[in-house]
Amino acid sequence: MSNGEHESNLPLGLDVGTSRIVVARTADKAHPSPYESQLNAFITLPYSKLAESLLEREGVFHEVFGGELLVTGNDAQKFAEVFRVETRRPMSRGVLNPQEPHSLAVIRSIIARLLGKSGVAGRKVFFSVPAPCQESDPAIAYHEASIRQILTQLGFDSQAIQEGLAVVFGEMSSSNYTGIGISCGSGLCNVCLAVLSVPVISFAVPKAGDFIDAQAAAVTGELATRMRVLKESTFAVNGLSGDRVQNALTVYYDDVIRTLANALRSTICSTQRLPKLDQSVPIVLSGGTAIPKGFLKRFTTALRTEDFPIKISEIRLSDDPLNSTARGALMAALC
Repeated sequence: MSNGEHESNLPLGLDVGTSRIVVARTADKAHPSPYESQLNAFITLPYSKLAESLLEREGVFHEVFGGELLVTGNDAQKFAEVFRVETRRPMSRGVLNPQEPHSLAVIRSIIARLLGKSGVAGRKVFFSVPAPCQESDPAIAYHEASIRQILTQLGFDSQAIQEGLAVVFGEMSSSNYTGIGISCGSGLCNVCLAVLSVPVISFAVPKAGDFIDAQAAAVTGELATRMRVLKESTFAVNGLSGDRVQNALTVYYDDVIRTLANALRSTICSTQRLPKLDQSVPIVLSGGTAIPKGFLKRFTTALRTEDFPIKISEIRLSDDPLNSTARGALMAALC
């Protein structure tokens, strides 16, 4: 087998997130960076041949659907800011958005752009799926089947991995893949307690980045898209100030943090036949919602306001929060 053939057969990790879709690769000549991502969003423009030719000339990521041009991925954010409109989202709360008719087509387009077609039949890819917020969630089964179908059509042999477990795979090799992985994304906060890589508890909290954006936008009159940009650039969770936007974001960040900490504590307390853990375990936070300065400190404080049911060795933020899930999916694919 030549080097090119070997590289084209290497497994991939795919984080299909509400906000971003990220692919993780092992290093090869064709892809010097192990990660590549696109915003999981789009905006629509009226179709005309002139507009289409201009988008093509400028290299803008777009598709034509009926009488519309769909500007997709990272370019959608740029166009949304120019026209001062909200980006449209193919996913909501971790799964395909049932209110968005273009959802499947847009995600298919983004995944195809990131992965391309498999150069070798049956190339392995692990892709992330959310944990249920309740005991059963039929939307997850449909979402998983839809992503699997896209990957099959591209020639991949795909397998799903829950997002919290992917964080464990990506962050906890030093603890023998034992600990609590938390992905604080846009649609959900996904949580997994794993012991020796085996998931023991998996659940999701339906308050995350999109909740913060929507609530803060509602009380300030700003666009939710603008709230997301501010969160990821200049915002810090450091208490109330004289700035109304900062105050709104802080209030709803605190709501998410308290909800997550309480759900983690109560779920572990109510779990029957919890494995006996002789040693303390780590908690690792990841995802874009966990990035702002002050999040880790406030989460740690909220978690330790009451006794926690298991011993915790450390609570830390991933060194690479935006790529942690994709990296963990890749690690699982390589096993």
